Amino acid sequence: MEKSHVARQAASRRGGSPAMNVRVGGLELGGTKTVVAIGTADGAVMEEFRYATTNPEETLTIAADWWRQRGPLVKIGIAAFGPIRLQGHACDFGTLLRTPKTAWQGFSLANFFRERFPESLLCIDTDVNAALLGELQCGAARGMRNVIYVTVGTGIGAGIFCEGNLVYGTLHPEFGHLRVPRHRDDSFVGACPFHRDCLEGLASGPAMEQRWGLAGNLLPLHHAAWEMEAWYLAQGIYSACTLLTPEIILLGGGVSQQEGLHDRVAALLDELGNGYFETYASRIRRPALDQQAGIVGALLLS
Repeated sequence: MEKSHVARQAASRRGGSPAMNVRVGGLELGGTKTVVAIGTADGAVMEEFRYATTNPEETLTIAADWWRQRGPLVKIGIAAFGPIRLQGHACDFGTLLRTPKTAWQGFSLANFFRERFPESLLCIDTDVNAALLGELQCGAARGMRNVIYVTVGTGIGAGIFCEGNLVYGTLHPEFGHLRVPRHRDDSFVGACPFHRDCLEGLASGPAMEQRWGLAGNLLPLHHAAWEMEAWYLAQGIYSACTLLTPEIILLGGGVSQQEGLHDRVAALLDELGNGYFETYASRIRRPALDQQAGIVGALLLS
């Protein structure tokens, strides 16, 4: 059994289920790392294990075996990179679509876990929606009704909470594939295999490494890379803000941890607004749960 994204809206509201002490499993499936955990449906992590994401069978078998060693699970929440089919009525629910991670294209997370845990309630969403859910319930966005969570790492994604609901269309939001203006000093062709110079193609972790020849965590604090990275992120976030006018914008993911990047993005956002909008600089925040947001959210999905 699985929940559609419509049914999951209840999970994003305060109050939750009375059975919060039920033992559940959580899986955060990222492009670089995977986190598997057991905990409770209110997001409390009891035990977790982190390891590298490789191919589907190897990566998910590690998680399934780890859970089995710890006993039965009533519910399982999976927070996965995308794009992924999330409509519960769809015949390919829980299947990864045209992801740049080609080994995962067409792989059904739902079928894999249904076969191995037929008695467990299964809920699937994107990793960034799960992180947003974690912050709404347990972190920096508690009590808010309009929030954007942007994550910048192996890819770029966003979760959107609008007037008390997580936002979906025929697909979940694909913020990373926004078209953004090019920086005047940037001649890099772009790293996205589908669009080349979309936001993800210009500002994701792999894009930075391909452009500069070093991973972001190896680039010095005052390297020109960070001014350009902030510029691209501000362009994308500004576009989202003009449409959604959020109370806060949470900026997370591995790349976002660079010292000073939040301040650079905030300053550029207000330059782009040029006094027309209420200041967005003060609304850029760090996720309170930091690197735990995704796995906490995966437990909350259940």
